[in-house]
Amino acid sequence: MQIHFIAIGGSAMHNLALALHDKGYQITGSDDVIYEPSRTRLQEQGLLPKTFGWYPEKLNTGLDAVILGMHAKKDNPELLKAQELGLKIYSYPEFLYEQSKNKTRVVIGGSHGKTTITSMILHVLKYHGKKVDFMVGAQLDGFNRMVHLTEENDFIVLEGDEYLSSPIDKRPKFHLYKPNIALLSGIAWDHMNVFPTFENYLEQFKLFVDSIVNGGSITYNEEDKEVAAVVQSTENTIRKFPYHTPEYQIIDGQTYLETQEGPLPINVFGKHNLSNIAGAKWICQQMGIDEDDFYQAIGSFNGASKRLEKLGESKSSVLFKDFAHSPSKVAATTAAVKEQFPAKKLVGCLELHTYSSLNADFLSQYEQTLQAADVASVFYSPKSVAIKKLEELTATQIKDAFHREDLQVYTDPQQFKKFLYEQDVEDTVFLLMSSGDYGGLDLNAFLKHIGA
Repeated sequence: MQIHFIAIGGSAMHNLALALHDKGYQITGSDDVIYEPSRTRLQEQGLLPKTFGWYPEKLNTGLDAVILGMHAKKDNPELLKAQELGLKIYSYPEFLYEQSKNKTRVVIGGSHGKTTITSMILHVLKYHGKKVDFMVGAQLDGFNRMVHLTEENDFIVLEGDEYLSSPIDKRPKFHLYKPNIALLSGIAWDHMNVFPTFENYLEQFKLFVDSIVNGGSITYNEEDKEVAAVVQSTENTIRKFPYHTPEYQIIDGQTYLETQEGPLPINVFGKHNLSNIAGAKWICQQMGIDEDDFYQAIGSFNGASKRLEKLGESKSSVLFKDFAHSPSKVAATTAAVKEQFPAKKLVGCLELHTYSSLNADFLSQYEQTLQAADVASVFYSPKSVAIKKLEELTATQIKDAFHREDLQVYTDPQQFKKFLYEQDVEDTVFLLMSSGDYGGLDLNAFLKHIGA
C-alpha cells in the first residue's frame, strides 16, 4: 500500500509511519516542523520530508490512503487536495482500527493510568514471549516503537485516548476501536477546551463502554465512583470484571505487593500504581497469562516514560519527574511520593501548561491536590495563557484555587529556578510535575546540584 501522512512529525503519527514502513508499506509524509526524536527516527528510515511545509503536489490518485494528524488544520493545502481528489482520508485511530478489525482488540481507557496500564500489559506479554500488536503513548524499555503492526498476531493492545481523532473528525479516539476486551481506570474531568462540562466529558466514557462488541468484557476500577456508575448503568451485553487496589506494604522505601505466594517487591509505587497493576493483571489473564506468571513478570516493570520517573538520586535526595497535569494525577502522584518517603521533605512543583489547567474556570479542580507536599510551588507562563487566548491569571487566584496559603507561585523561569536551587537538598525529595519544561529548566544541571 502507498500511504501519505499529513503531519507526519507528531509523536503518535511518526510511530505509526515507522510501523507501517516496517510492515512493507510505501510511506510519504509532510509537516511544517518536526522536532526530536521524531526527526532523527524518520531520517534513519528514509521517511523524513526533504523540505518542511505543505505540498499538494505530493497527493495523487495512486495513493491508497491519507492519514491526517491533529497538528494539521482544516484548511491544510494537502488535506484540501486529498479531498478534491476523492482520496480515502483516515484519522490516526480510524486507520489503527482498519489494521486491527480482524484481531482481538484490547483497549485501555481512562482519564489517568492508561499509559501505565498499557505499558504493564506489554511488559508482561514480552516477558513471557507472547507476541502482540500494540499502540502505547510512551516509549517503553525494550521496545523500539510505540506502535507495532503485523498481519499474523492475534491480539492488538491499544491505549484508548479520549481526545479528538483529527481536525475533521471530532469523535474521541477510543470511540473508534470497538474493543473486544476493554479496561476503564478512572474518570476525572480533563480537556476542557473540547469537553466544556464534566457531564459532556462523562458521556464520552459511556459511549466507550457501549462501543464494546457484544459478548466482550469491561475490566473496571470499582473504587472510582464515576467508573462504577458508568459500567453498572450500561445496557451493553458484556461481561464485567471489577478490580481494586491490592494489599501492599512499604518497608524502608521499598514497596511490596501482597500475593498468594507472599510479599513481592516491585519497582513502582503509590496506590494508583498498585491499582494499575490490579487492572493489568485482569487483562493479562484474559489474554492467556495466569496470575503466577503475571507476578513473575511485573516485578521487573520499571514504569512508563515520564510517569513518576526517577531521574536520579544522591545519598539523601531524589528527583522525580511526572507527566501529571490534571488534578487527579497531581493529587495521586504527590500522595504516592510522600507515602513512599515519609521521613523526607517533599518539594512538590507543578507547571500549569495545558488549556484546562490555565483556565480560571477549571482551577478550582486543583483544590488541595498539593497538600501532601511539605513545600509546594506552581509555575506557569503568562505567554502560554495569552497564546491559548485565556483570561490572565493571578497568584492570588492560584493560591485560592489550591487552597494553600504557603503555595509559591512563579511566572518567571529564573525566579522558579532560584526557588528550586535555594531548597535544602538534605533528606529531600523533589517532584516536578509537568507536560512542559518550566521555561527551559536544565534538569541535568539540577541533578548535579543535588549530588546525583
